[in-house]
Amino acid sequence: MLRDDINKALTEAQKAKNERTVSTLRMVNSTLKNADIEARGAGKPPLGDAEVLPVLQKMIKQRQESVELYQKGNRADLVKQEQEEIAIISAYLPKQMSEAEMAAAIEAAIKDTSAAGMKDMGKVIGALRGKYAGQMDIAKVSGMVKAKLQ
Repeated sequence: MLRDDINKALTEAQKAKNERTVSTLRMVNSTLKNADIEARGAGKPPLGDAEVLPVLQKMIKQRQESVELYQKGNRADLVKQEQEEIAIISAYLPKQMSEAEMAAAIEAAIKDTSAAGMKDMGKVIGALRGKYAGQMDIAKVSGMVKAKLQ
């Protein structure tokens, strides 16, 4: 499981005294535990790997937004810190698809779902989300699907 990989990496980072990795992985574990608690409150089981991926993607997106703000504020030290955290968290995500791979996946999904127009956009996005979870930025894909269906 993904959580086991994260915990093993945390132990290794602690032994190597890699403070940035230790703090980042502890933050990831904390976020996952909070998500588990939230799921338990809703009567669901703890998050599996499929549910962990969107949580990690959200964490990366938050850090990317922070990088932009820190760059505007001329805080190079904080930009570097956030970029290091992005790199550490990204290591646990599946390889991201290139633009060409995303375009091919979109074409295949449109064909598979027999999408004819904008009203079928939800079906296409749902198919992509199910088949390529964690491998593509759904916000970017959404714009690409919209362009194809118009």
